[in-house]
Amino acid sequence: MRCTARDLFLGIFAAGALVFPFVNPPQGHAEDQYLIGQADTLEISIYGEKDLVRELVVRPDGRVSFPLVGDIEVAGKSPTQVKIAVEAKVREFVPDASASVIVTGLGSLQYYVLGKVTKPGSYNMSRPVTVLQALATAGGLATFAKEEEILIIRGEGKETRSMPFNYADVKRGKSLEQNILLERGDVVLVP
Repeated sequence: MRCTARDLFLGIFAAGALVFPFVNPPQGHAEDQYLIGQADTLEISIYGEKDLVRELVVRPDGRVSFPLVGDIEVAGKSPTQVKIAVEAKVREFVPDASASVIVTGLGSLQYYVLGKVTKPGSYNMSRPVTVLQALATAGGLATFAKEEEILIIRGEGKETRSMPFNYADVKRGKSLEQNILLERGDVVLVP
């Protein structure tokens, strides 16, 4: 079996992932803070096994299919948790298997801005986004938008709730607590 530069890099990366969490435990590992969601793209590979490298999109049921493992639940888990689960299953066939799980696409971190904005639509976020930042990304409010009646609509399980956002107050520096961080799937509705 021939070892490529990519295999070497993935091996070093995977080995570093095993050591790094113990260097500074109170802050945690950055990748452990991100939870995988539906429509995210993952690259899962087993070091030294060129036939065990796949780029996979998380299905609506929260699973992906990987050789030797079959279907595995990944939604709601960190990349490190998925890595450990993949290694455990693959080791039945490949002793001392070392897996790598990399999030290569953030399809699940979407929010939507609809209504009277310059560029309504869906947006991906790679970092936390506030309501003001979302409105700015959408090009700002359009003429005749009702600044005092903006709503953030959030699905919570089977329930949906709406939260008011008064842009007129916020731009004057008042009621800044309204400028919340958006969560995946949130809708900012500008009437």
